[in-house]
Amino acid sequence: MNYMDSVLGYEEELKNRIEQERAAVKLQNKVGELLYEQGIELVLFRHHLTDISTSELLNLHEYAGKVVNKPIDIFTTSKIAEEIANLKLAPAKLDVGKLANEWLSSGQEKSPAAFLASNLSGFRFSENPSFEPQDVVLYGFGRIGRLAARELIRQAGKGQQLRLRAIVTRGNSDNDIQKRASLLRNDSVHGAFKGSVNVDLMQKCLLINGQVVHIINSSVPEDVDYTAFGISNALVIDNTGIYTNKESLSRHLLSKGVSRVILTAPGKEMPNVVFGINERDLKLDEETLYSAASCTTNAISPILKVIEDKLGIVKGHIETVHAYTNDQNLLDNMHKKSRRGRSAAINMVITSTGAGSAVTKVIPSLKDKLTANAVRVPTPNGSLAILSLEVNKETSVEGVNEIIKSAALEGPLVNQIYYSFDPELVSSDIIGNTCCSVYDSHATIVSKDGKNIVLYTWYDNEFGYTKQVIRLAKYVSKVRRAIYY
Repeated sequence: MNYMDSVLGYEEELKNRIEQERAAVKLQNKVGELLYEQGIELVLFRHHLTDISTSELLNLHEYAGKVVNKPIDIFTTSKIAEEIANLKLAPAKLDVGKLANEWLSSGQEKSPAAFLASNLSGFRFSENPSFEPQDVVLYGFGRIGRLAARELIRQAGKGQQLRLRAIVTRGNSDNDIQKRASLLRNDSVHGAFKGSVNVDLMQKCLLINGQVVHIINSSVPEDVDYTAFGISNALVIDNTGIYTNKESLSRHLLSKGVSRVILTAPGKEMPNVVFGINERDLKLDEETLYSAASCTTNAISPILKVIEDKLGIVKGHIETVHAYTNDQNLLDNMHKKSRRGRSAAINMVITSTGAGSAVTKVIPSLKDKLTANAVRVPTPNGSLAILSLEVNKETSVEGVNEIIKSAALEGPLVNQIYYSFDPELVSSDIIGNTCCSVYDSHATIVSKDGKNIVLYTWYDNEFGYTKQVIRLAKYVSKVRRAIYY
């Protein structure tokens, strides 16, 4: 290649990139317009399209071709989004990547407008009526509570499904509220909140991105009268981890203005739910208490479900390598549980986990087949589950990886399983992943006889789990939008 050819090649590539960025801006504009004007959220093969840069948006299009094996271009998705805006649709969640790929695969016999009118005919207002948003109260404001607040605020807009109305804490003095606001704004693991958090000390509330959120002082669940704050029929998300059985969690229902409660921990005498697997077993018209199980249960259950359905599990052991939590001591001190009193920041700590038994509440066929243990390690977030399983059917590394990949791209677990191709994946890479289970395809091991497999699945034990809690909250509140995934 001579000098002139090199210059021309450079100019051509740069021109093409600029055109792509222009199309990306157009797509971003339509994403915002659809969200706030019609309550329609666009995603691209499960990935959120709000609050991302044009470069991130173009990278997602590359991901579509390399990972999902469904090549699409920014010009097509931008056109599809433009045509969606012309349709009168009810609030919905639509995968613009999937729609674009299906239109391209159809041979483009129909115009984009005609194609969408046909494929999204069931999403019109007449067939898919809108709903009233659900009031939500966060009881407790720790790691999960603050991430839930961020996510609830982020999803605000016309067609909003869940609205954060109040946060209950022990203490709401001026100093308490200022400190709570600061912790919401800043996070050492997840970074700064992409929004505004203002404090109204006179009214004892936070103004978060224009939403008024009351800060209520209470030390026991039954003492709060939520109706005094204009809150009714509320869903309480209890993230304190204190009230874990039916009798204690039911105390929330004694408060005025509460209709349902979700516990962000394993619960006794109530349904334990891993969204994507067993939420359809719930009797929503009869039940009022639900457990979202644990972060580890949410991480391992999707993988175990797929393997159980496709290969059959004879028995297995689950070992979790888990980030340390606030339950441990920063420095050596007394603790009611063995070893957890030793400094979390400088020790690997063997401890127990109930995930092995808890998963059987979600997948009953695995009862008495699994054992489990955990090692807490000196990282603040980002955990790993190692699943050592004996299976009924012979398989291979390629075979088991293809089974998981299929589940990650099609079916009921696309929001739960992220299939990673990255051979350099480490724990910090999965921080902020919206899936509760990040499958490490390069780490898979299969024995020579094909009957013993070792699978590695990562999980953001804070954010990935919080996303599952929010999904469950929408489901039990009956405010889930129609989805085209």
